[in-house]
Amino acid sequence: MTESNAIRSIVVAGGGSAGWMAAAALSAALVGTGCRITVVESEEIGTVGVGEATIPPIQAFNRILGIDEAAFVRATQGTFKLGIEFADWLRPGHRYFHPFGRYGDDFGMTPFHQQWLRASAQGDTTPLSAYSLTEAAAYLNRFDRPPDDPRSVFSTFSYAYHFDAGLYAAFLRAYAEARGVTRVEGKIAEVALKPENGFVEALVLEDGRRLEAELFVDCTGFRALLIGGALGVGYDDWSQWLPCDRAIAVPSARMPELPPYTRSTARPAGWQWRIPLQHRTGNGHVYCSRHMDDDEAERILLASLDTPATGDPRRLRFTTGQRKVAWERNVVTLGLASGFLEPLESTSLHLVQSGITKLLAWFPDRDFDPRLRAEYNRLVAREFESVRDFLVLHYQATEREGPFWQACRTMDVPDTLAAKIEMFRHSGRLIERDKDLFHEASWLAVLLGQGISPERYDTLAEVVPLNEARAVLGGMRKVIATTAAGMPGHAQFIDRHCRAG
Repeated sequence: MTESNAIRSIVVAGGGSAGWMAAAALSAALVGTGCRITVVESEEIGTVGVGEATIPPIQAFNRILGIDEAAFVRATQGTFKLGIEFADWLRPGHRYFHPFGRYGDDFGMTPFHQQWLRASAQGDTTPLSAYSLTEAAAYLNRFDRPPDDPRSVFSTFSYAYHFDAGLYAAFLRAYAEARGVTRVEGKIAEVALKPENGFVEALVLEDGRRLEAELFVDCTGFRALLIGGALGVGYDDWSQWLPCDRAIAVPSARMPELPPYTRSTARPAGWQWRIPLQHRTGNGHVYCSRHMDDDEAERILLASLDTPATGDPRRLRFTTGQRKVAWERNVVTLGLASGFLEPLESTSLHLVQSGITKLLAWFPDRDFDPRLRAEYNRLVAREFESVRDFLVLHYQATEREGPFWQACRTMDVPDTLAAKIEMFRHSGRLIERDKDLFHEASWLAVLLGQGISPERYDTLAEVVPLNEARAVLGGMRKVIATTAAGMPGHAQFIDRHCRAG
């Protein structure tokens, strides 16, 4: 790309978390290039704003932007997140935990979990969860920032955040505007296309102003005004695998102990989330309208809050799926405009972050080389499909009764997921594909948590003598339990380092 052919102007259509994440990252990456970045949004258009839980890669996003963690957590009323507890998913009364970070340390010739499977086959009833420092700390309501030492037990530990999505957007807006991004208030009335090639030429606002640019980023939410409305890019509906199509969100009072994890509780036709923040608790009920009406879903949500509601419930409608392509002509789409995968594993903001990272890796010049676009679209589609499979696993592997859960249990799953389940059930081995977002520990947690147990273990685990293996496993359990017990309380850590004003 020659200097004279570089992109000189970008318009981000829509604000919210997606729009301001894009603006912040672009302003940091393109500093000194002279590229003009504009965000157009309207205060009259609300944002979905329920994406208050994240996964660990957001740490890397913040580091790239040079954001101070304590300042970020204070500004967003944030807390720390060590994973997700799944209550009643396999069957009523059953719980399991999806921790961030890995289980144990590999030893011998196999992955760690194969040694655990071998011990289990020899009568050891210790659950895999006993080898997770992250889970041990979560259930003790403890948290500490891990030291950067690969020899420490903390090398198995990871974390993410809970935060107020509206405050996060405001925080990133301040960051972006300090780096030259211009915000324009207004509603988009028309998307003007160039007659010679169908590229977007300008966004026309209701008051007649025109915002011209060479590259447009569509963050207009479910409306997808540019990629869908103007360019006509279709949408792949995945509701045959992820049938929930409604959500109700409501805030409630702060939890006094601030548990450092998200909770997901299965309900008769979906599930309920609980996300603890410093100033309130985020709650919601995701459900399938074919099996439950809106009033019943709202009643279930309000009756099962852990703290009193502090606002009115908000009802949302969606269709799970993915835009057929995420980049068409000179429009790249992020956030809800690019697709929606329900927030069961807190991937919404990560998919925005990942889309931005891919855009910067395959950033175009004004020629808009179609080979760049094709590779970007391939990578985005592959990641969406990988996350889809992980979410479908939660629904398909269940013993719950009732019409909704019976339909989920008997549905045909994507071939890629079926292959992973079959391999794990047969030998305890995990198929990992290129660009999978969730890796070994995550798949282990959910496969085992949802009741899928391997029929055998890898015989290479027997290279380590059984008594030696038992001693190593016992030592790991002791170190993990001692380390977790010695960590400060989560609420105390926040009070000491990053309490909001």
